[in-house]
Amino acid sequence: MIRISIFDYGAGNIFSLESSLKRNGAKVSVINDFNNVVEDFDGVILPGVGNFDPALISINKCKRKFLNCIEKNIPILGICLGMEMLFEKSEEGSLEGLKIINGEVLSLPKNRIKIPHIGWNNLDIVNEKSKLFEGVPNNSWVYFVHSYYTMPKDANIITARSNYGISIPASVETNNIYCTQFHPEKSSKIGEKMIKNFVKICTQSK
Repeated sequence: MIRISIFDYGAGNIFSLESSLKRNGAKVSVINDFNNVVEDFDGVILPGVGNFDPALISINKCKRKFLNCIEKNIPILGICLGMEMLFEKSEEGSLEGLKIINGEVLSLPKNRIKIPHIGWNNLDIVNEKSKLFEGVPNNSWVYFVHSYYTMPKDANIITARSNYGISIPASVETNNIYCTQFHPEKSSKIGEKMIKNFVKICTQSK
């Protein structure tokens, strides 16, 4: 059985993510450090719950061990905040990001759209070779809850976009890192397919 850990920043509310993983055949552990991840887990998820600075404080306590997971080629799935933390900095907080992905996190334009962005938007899949979107039709609808969006320096890592007043990167993939601005665990059957794909990615990486 594939073993996947969910890193808990202390904000809670990760039940739906844990349930989706279990439905798709994964053994799930909720952790708050990375002491045993490299030896005991096949995948890691940074969930989309919490705020930038408190989440960074939480993960920075074990940052070296988390980077070890990446170096060991363990698949990482960052969801919403979990995606944003991987960048260099964010307008939401004052702390430096993890600097794993080059780029920054910007605030959605308050003068043009309602913030936070809460609701369903369709995906424009721009990379048909995306492992996370295998079997997912273009223009599928997914669920967003966010006030910020990422701006990678390398646009080639963007695998899908969505439009909410402006075009935003909805997902990125680079090496063993997979990220979504939306919440697959709240995106019905389409999101369930993505969770299933991530479990498959973890299986294939063993």
